[in-house]
Amino acid sequence: MTHDARQRFRASAKQKLRDEDAGDSAFSSRAANPKLSKSKGKALDIARTAALISRIGALQDKLYAQHKQKVLLILQGMDTSGKDGTVRAMFSGISPMGIRAAAFKAPTDNELAHDYLWRVHQQVPVSGEIAIFNRSHYEDVLITSVQGWIDDKECKRRYQQICDFERMLAETGTVIVKVFLHISKEEQRERLQERLDDPDKQWKFNPADVEQRKKWDDYLRAYEKAIRATDVPHAPWYIVPANSKTHRNLVIASLLLETLEGMELSYPPPHPDLSSFKVE
Repeated sequence: MTHDARQRFRASAKQKLRDEDAGDSAFSSRAANPKLSKSKGKALDIARTAALISRIGALQDKLYAQHKQKVLLILQGMDTSGKDGTVRAMFSGISPMGIRAAAFKAPTDNELAHDYLWRVHQQVPVSGEIAIFNRSHYEDVLITSVQGWIDDKECKRRYQQICDFERMLAETGTVIVKVFLHISKEEQRERLQERLDDPDKQWKFNPADVEQRKKWDDYLRAYEKAIRATDVPHAPWYIVPANSKTHRNLVIASLLLETLEGMELSYPPPHPDLSSFKVE
């Protein structure tokens, strides 16, 4: 049983991204039973998430067999917010046949020679597939506006284009779920420092992340603007508290399961001619 995550974490019309909300643990076992120890609560939440992913896997099998609808899960967030970790968690119990992840880094020269949605359109899910975007087309407005590469007029134009793009996807059978992984500035500092302190994680550290961190407030305001401009019923935004990795995974698994359950998935009926076949 999920907890109606789509209602609980749906972005509001006047969404504000506050640091104190990043630590919300409303779905955790300890929130329901404060007497649980931290370790016991975490273990229960990990088990609950595994159970949800198992149910997602069963529904994904029907999605793949039906081969009509598609699901696009978009993950956005500050550096270290847990996009990679979320992808790993969602892959843990789902058949690789019908799920695929796409990561969007800095565009190549060839990609820059096309419109900014060109490379994104090539990665949208095909019929029967769940696609997870690790960053997405929103990067081409968020980063460019914060860095001052585009002005407000171009920013508004791009959000209108994104709305049209997502509406086209929805009208052609794609169910869209957009997630902002919300961490606090202090949590990001701790995660960046952890990468520096651990030799096995230093490869993840990018000095540019420290420079971008100086524009934390600018990025938060840009995200708020993006969410307000593009949150619509056919492509909703969800704000997922992500200071706790365990709680983050629990919430996103709940969102994905509720989405699949709402799609009325079923296996296609057997072909009538099969009744005449017999395997010797």
